[in-house]
Amino acid sequence: MIFDTDIENSSEILKSGGVILYPTDTIWGIGCDATMDSAVEKIYSIKMMDRGRSLIILVNDIDMLEEYVEDVPQVAYDLLRISDTPTTIIYPDGRNLASGVCSEDGSVGVRICHDKFCVELIKRLGKPLISTSANISGEPFPANFSEIEEALLKKVDYVVKYRQEDRRKNFPSPVIKIDKNGAFKIIRM
Repeated sequence: MIFDTDIENSSEILKSGGVILYPTDTIWGIGCDATMDSAVEKIYSIKMMDRGRSLIILVNDIDMLEEYVEDVPQVAYDLLRISDTPTTIIYPDGRNLASGVCSEDGSVGVRICHDKFCVELIKRLGKPLISTSANISGEPFPANFSEIEEALLKKVDYVVKYRQEDRRKNFPSPVIKIDKNGAFKIIRM
């Protein structure tokens, strides 16, 4: 019941340009519609984050990935196929996204999410979600919901209730950057 209510409420907030705090396949995140400029601007404001820093987006499948990345190098498909953990890949050229999502060089970090909640939410929205850690920029990331600062909870438009009681220690995803020639570099393990 909580799951369905949270999906419904979250999707309404996202479609209206709002910001949610939600569980992902890694750590709790702050998110919005990744194609809406005003919503992305709210994320930067809430996190007190420099505009020059890029944001990660979540998609639910390869088709959606290809809609928001100009050319997906073959090595990315190979990495996605063999990865046994949620992995964020930085692609050379993002497209169809709000201003401020891609970095200054045009690259964009994308994770194909397999988490039940995120997949359903992305499906309802029909667009990728921003997924940035639920903390003020520069502060430690929360390993679970109980570690999220109260002040941050008050800044978002909706806080998902689903999985708030989960006390597992979660970690951000590994990040791999791929260039246009297919060469890749591990940014975070």
